[in-house]
Amino acid sequence: MNSSSTSSTRKGDRKVYLIILLFVILVAVFMAGLAFGSVSLPVSDIIKALSGGDKTSTASIVIRSVRLPRVTAGIFAGIGLSVAGVILQGVMNNALASPNTIGVGSGAGFFVMLSMVIFPAKIWLQPVFAFAGALIATLLIFALAYFADTSRMTIILAGVTVSSFLSAGINLLKTLNTDIAININSFLMGSLAGASFSSTRLPEAGIVIAFIAALFMARALNMLGLGEDVARSLGLRVGAVRFLLLVISSVLAGCVVSYAGLLSFAGLIVPHIGRKLFGNDARILIPCSALLGGSFVMLCDLLGRVLFAPYELPTGIIMAFVGGPFFMYLLLRRKGGRRINA
Repeated sequence: MNSSSTSSTRKGDRKVYLIILLFVILVAVFMAGLAFGSVSLPVSDIIKALSGGDKTSTASIVIRSVRLPRVTAGIFAGIGLSVAGVILQGVMNNALASPNTIGVGSGAGFFVMLSMVIFPAKIWLQPVFAFAGALIATLLIFALAYFADTSRMTIILAGVTVSSFLSAGINLLKTLNTDIAININSFLMGSLAGASFSSTRLPEAGIVIAFIAALFMARALNMLGLGEDVARSLGLRVGAVRFLLLVISSVLAGCVVSYAGLLSFAGLIVPHIGRKLFGNDARILIPCSALLGGSFVMLCDLLGRVLFAPYELPTGIIMAFVGGPFFMYLLLRRKGGRRINA
């Protein structure tokens, strides 16, 4: 066996070990999310609750009705935002692209609030409006960058412009509708508080479907990373594939926003960590980013619950404290630009 094949084998083994480690971390954070909060619960009570034991005990009610839906919602939120980030960074060839930084989340948020105003009793419509808002914002940003120029910074500036416009729309709806203004703060900051299986069932189903679609499109995403000319020479229908990937990312981001609000930075941080660990192959990067993202969002939510217990910080605040410095680091590190392959 030559040295190159030995090195390749070692890299493959390293990736397998890392994937196992990520899965172990996900399970550990999941159990911690069930155990800790304003009241800590022993592992024995968690096992009894999950195995269908005494359903009338206080611990079982807390776990099954409050904490289990919440940590599950956190996993799906992490999957949705992280995979959306991988797709957007690959499609736009921009290391700074994410649902938060280019305004996709704001588009979903504005349309969710619009659904609250127009159809206040039809909660099931919120994921549909969120998807529509995320897709419209994504296409608008992409169009602005295309007609101006295709530089990385132009895409970010277009995102900032669209996000500012949509944020003004959100504030306008808050001002005009006092009923929304009373309960909208947690939504704007991003929070998993109050998540229930009934309210997250439809968005989580949408995230699963879009995630599976993203896995099927991973090879095409890799081809896009080679450049448009190369991708076309390989038989890829670049325009159709790019549009389909944008639709998938919009479904992922929109479904998360519909129940978790404007969570930020998971779609920016996680894909970069994933590339450092696993490289640029989207076939590996997408599922591994999903594992990383689920753990990251659950951990941020857990920290928000325990740091100042019995008071609770919204998940989005913790994520912003982590993501803000990371975003500044990326801006400084990528000054002058460098192509990414996703």
